[in-house]
Parts: sequence; structure tokens; C-alpha cells
Amino acid sequence: MKKCIYFLSVLAFVFSFALIAPMAIAKDMTADDLVTEAKESICEVSVSDAKALLDKGENVFLDCREPKEFKMGHVPGAINIPRGLLEFKISKKIPDKNANVVMYCKKGGRGCLATCCLCRMGYRNVKNLAGGWMGWEKAGYPIE
Repeated sequence: MKKCIYFLSVLAFVFSFALIAPMAIAKDMTADDLVTEAKESICEVSVSDAKALLDKGENVFLDCREPKEFKMGHVPGAINIPRGLLEFKISKKIPDKNANVVMYCKKGGRGCLATCCLCRMGYRNVKNLAGGWMGWEKAGYPIE
């Protein structure tokens, strides 16, 4: 009887591990795959809508490019927190998790990932600028 209970316990453990283990294995994803996945869970705003938000003055523009890129030009009044430091510095730069934030990078990929990350951290009103800095610049909007 004890052998039967032991066998059934081991069998149950092996079966449950077989169900859980595949979920713990990392997916083979590219950067583009990660951006595509992030886009499914975030809100994006067009360049013209972002300009309207800038004109309203009720939004924080957050540039997640590297400082060197930021110095070459950015949306007027934007804050720069590089993508690689975002999780560590955001609470000091934007402590209010209800703040209206427009995130951008060069083309949109880093911005998507950064927006997704902030949403996961509890920021409720974050939008990514579709087309990023290049879209803003191409539209001829103000540059600082």
C-alpha cells in the first residue's frame, strides 16, 4: 500500500512538472518580436496627436534615447532617461504614477518596450509616440 501511494505521488509530481516546465522555458524571440508583443499591450499616439498634447502642456515627454542622442535634439521640455536606466530612475523623475507621459525614442521600438515597462510598473497614463523622434522631426515640429 505504501509503495502504491509513493508511486502515485511520484507520478503526480512528474505529471505536474511536465505541465509547468514548458512555461518556464524561455522563448526564442528577437528584438522585433519583443516590440511587436509590447505594442499589443500599450497605447500609441500619432505625431500630430503628440504635438497637440505638447501644446496642451499637461503631458510629460519622456525621451528614452541615450544622452548623446538627446543632446542632438529633442522635444521641447522633454526629460531624458535612457532605456537601460528607466526602471531605476523613473520614480525620482516622475513620482506620480498617474502623470500623463508621452514616451519616445528614435523610431519607436525602444519607446514601445519602455512604455510597456512603465505600464507594468503601475504608470497608468503612458503613451508611446508612433514613429518616435524621426517622425517628430520629419513633421517639422519644434526641436530643442
